Amino acid sequence: MSHNVVIKDAVKRYGNFTAVNGVNLTIKEGEFFTLLGPSGCGKTTLLRMIAGFNSIDGGSIYFGDKLINHVDAHKRDIGMVFQNYAIFPHMTVYDNVAYGLKAKKVSRDEIKKRVEEALDMVQISTLKDRKPSELSGGQQQRVALARAFVIEPGVLLMDEPLSNLDAKLRVQMRTIIRKLQKDLGITTIYVTHDQEEALAISDSIAIMKDGNIMQIGSPEDIYKRPENTFVAGFIGTSNFLDCEMVKTDDEDRGEVRLGDHLTFTLPIRYKYEGKVIISARPEQLFFSKDGMPGEIKLSTFLGDFVNYEVLLSNGQTIEVNEYTKDIEVVRKIGEKVKITFDPAKISVYDSEKQEVISC
Repeated sequence: MSHNVVIKDAVKRYGNFTAVNGVNLTIKEGEFFTLLGPSGCGKTTLLRMIAGFNSIDGGSIYFGDKLINHVDAHKRDIGMVFQNYAIFPHMTVYDNVAYGLKAKKVSRDEIKKRVEEALDMVQISTLKDRKPSELSGGQQQRVALARAFVIEPGVLLMDEPLSNLDAKLRVQMRTIIRKLQKDLGITTIYVTHDQEEALAISDSIAIMKDGNIMQIGSPEDIYKRPENTFVAGFIGTSNFLDCEMVKTDDEDRGEVRLGDHLTFTLPIRYKYEGKVIISARPEQLFFSKDGMPGEIKLSTFLGDFVNYEVLLSNGQTIEVNEYTKDIEVVRKIGEKVKITFDPAKISVYDSEKQEVISC
């Protein structure tokens, strides 16, 4: 049976360096939860703390109601899929997948049944008698997956499992992983630095930086409503524009002035006056008769959309996407344009704290 996972004030230090800094997370039973962030942010360290491979210097980790801080890794009811697959080179595919069941002293008939089901699920039944050296990277990853979930763990942990695969195979494997996880209902904690991968497979995402959680939310929330400029810049592509917010008579709204060319009001979380930063994604910007003047400096045709680099009159360069289904011709380099956006779709941040002000 799957477990929910609760992490309270988790800390991990290496000398004077704090790798995980008081992290709090609640992962629901059956949820696909991703730890996402740049290299060195603490995501793999936290995963290894959950697995029992790293000790905990502060805080608590629970599987359900059970505190597991000092439970040995092999007693934690977890399955683990590593970046390097970590399958046994001297064993066949069948024996690799059966290994964990044999360790649990499952009967021979039950092992045969469960291994064959697992190999079927990852579509490598015909390879059961091969050694790992006879398999491609994608096939080896399927073996690692089958071995992890065949033991029916309460929690499945995955550490950058697709990073060694080529781009096309990564997309195929993430689809397989997502389908398997949903079919089996196993609570899954997944580590990656790949933003697209995280958005594609997760129920919830925690963005990490310097051992801290920057935001937790659904892929849609993380992408559309980033809580700070780090998240806005790390997930996808964002244009950041410096501007000012002035007071209005309405306590719940602020007026943003972007130079002499664009002024708008929008709902705000708290009263604010001073320098702010607008974050707008390329698909949230569009060409219009009024707005910020600029000139197209680069045009890149990408099939379903055209990506433009536009130099604004204030000296900033931004990216704008225009979808090919909506246009007759691609705009030319050197063309003079005006750019605007829907204020309801963008985010506004306090320049000093770089935290979101807009609702």
